[in-house]
Amino acid sequence: MAALGAILLLAPASCARRPAEETGLAVLFSFQDLETEFWVAAHRVITTALKEKGIQVIEQNAHQDANRQLEQVRAAISQDVDGIIIIPQDGESALTIIGEANEAGIPIAVFNRPPADRSRPAVVVVADNARIAEQAVEHLADEAARLGRKARPLILVGDLGDPNSIDRRKGFYRVVDRRRDMFHDPVEVPTKWDANTALSNLEAALQADPDVDLIFTSSDFMYPQIRAVLEPLGRWKKKGEPGHVILGGLDGDLGACRLMKEGYVDATGVQDLFFEAESVLSGLLEAIEKGEKTPERWTEDPGFALTQANIAQRELDMWGCRLASQAGR
Repeated sequence: MAALGAILLLAPASCARRPAEETGLAVLFSFQDLETEFWVAAHRVITTALKEKGIQVIEQNAHQDANRQLEQVRAAISQDVDGIIIIPQDGESALTIIGEANEAGIPIAVFNRPPADRSRPAVVVVADNARIAEQAVEHLADEAARLGRKARPLILVGDLGDPNSIDRRKGFYRVVDRRRDMFHDPVEVPTKWDANTALSNLEAALQADPDVDLIFTSSDFMYPQIRAVLEPLGRWKKKGEPGHVILGGLDGDLGACRLMKEGYVDATGVQDLFFEAESVLSGLLEAIEKGEKTPERWTEDPGFALTQANIAQRELDMWGCRLASQAGR
């Protein structure tokens, strides 16, 4: 994707594993692939900040394998790292990994994808996914109300092993259930956070029910798949054009920014990537400095919805639009 490539150009090269010149501290950063703009941008912000502080960053890509990530953490613990940051595969594996770090007395931070519960102490930073989704879908519902008839909504659901996906689905249904009089029963399309799965399942759903009026994607990275399905049907239309499908999503990436400015997307829920990255870093580094071995701090990103009604005022509050501006796009 062109937008993803833009972030990659902004990302620093992975540095060799060597002692940090300034602090002598080493932090493991174990993440689950870099397949979406959000994860790429988060990776860039976190690693850049750590390296600028003179901290050695041991980067490990678990490639969406929870067991591999557990082994990466165990290896880092055996090397006596000073701290650990993870983007876990799911909520249950996060608990297991936190437990390993707690037992070893190494502070651990969890970025954006939270553990299944709060039974084990960690620095956790997570978006209020249900509320952010609700705000975006509320705007989509307002647009659907202009149709003057019942609308058929569709949701592209992420991996339901991921707490973020569960909460985004919850936010969608809060609006649909609250305004049930204006909606037909929603169509659910499982994606498992996989682009090919999203494409094939959305094609099948629209073949079975072509009269969908509104689509909410649980992640902005699936807009190319939505376009690939709608365009051949003559339904990839801008707001105000006949046949426009009301579109919204959640994340706030460069692609969503571009599509909103072009008029194809009506609203997107925005995670404050920069706030989340700053919070996870400050929480972990404070724990290291104070010698806290099992810190417990939960920080919630309230986020917001960027809509066609507020984009003129709030465009640069969305991280994707800000990165596009910084890149001169």
